[in-house]
Amino acid sequence: MICRLCPRGCEAERTETAGGGYCRMPSLPVVARAALHRWEEPPISGTRGSGAVFFSGCPLDCVFCQNDGISHQDFGKKISVSRLRQIFLELIGRGAHNINLVNPTHFAHAVAAALDVPLPVPVVWNSGGYDRVETLRALTGKVQIYLPDLKYLTAELAGRYSGAADYPRAAVAAIREMVRQTGPYVLENGMLRSGVLIRHLILPGCLPEAKRVMDWVAESFPPGTVLFSLMRQYVPLGRAGEFPEINRRLRASEARAAEGYMADLGLEGFVQEDASADAGFVPAFDLTGV
Repeated sequence: MICRLCPRGCEAERTETAGGGYCRMPSLPVVARAALHRWEEPPISGTRGSGAVFFSGCPLDCVFCQNDGISHQDFGKKISVSRLRQIFLELIGRGAHNINLVNPTHFAHAVAAALDVPLPVPVVWNSGGYDRVETLRALTGKVQIYLPDLKYLTAELAGRYSGAADYPRAAVAAIREMVRQTGPYVLENGMLRSGVLIRHLILPGCLPEAKRVMDWVAESFPPGTVLFSLMRQYVPLGRAGEFPEINRRLRASEARAAEGYMADLGLEGFVQEDASADAGFVPAFDLTGV
């Protein structure tokens, strides 16, 4: 395949056996873990867990990525589309509330094929927000819940920390397409059945950016349209040590200020607990369930 799946549009040739392009992945999906996951927002994890499938490779280059071992070091196992579908069904059989596709952007074609026959539970597209509108449109009806990051609205920060100065433009367009597809969020018995939940990870020293992101969400979507998740789990992992200004934990004062701003805006959603800022919450990428 000549790949144009993500906003980079690098047109690399990706074959079943050889990787290519910015994500470095072959056309067949590469997966590092598939298991019940209980560390998402409450209406995603529920009581039994979300059926999380962690894909390897990434179209972004976030220097602080907590999943660096699979996103940038490419650990994982290549599988067929039929095996991917089987994994979904196995997770559902174990009680998963939903199928949670973690970082699936560069495997959108394989995901779409694996979802040709609808599943009996919602499908969650859990991405970094760096998605191409045309790729998302091809998933219409196959994905019920979108769980995108909105990491930045400032090109300079996006270029420095994620290697994608066009991230703000791409993510804003992608999120608008996600909301167009799903409409206002729907909760049933405390579980998200459909809709968009936007995440923002507070970075050290970047409180103004967090406020800018929250302003955009509040101004763009009327109450009852989307949910918002303010994440406090930042730990300086990956290559964060090369960037002194973010090579530290989040200060309590930064987190409190961001939480207060979210409350003042009246954004509906969730605030992550302090305890989440621990490397121990990073899943074991050991091919479990693959």
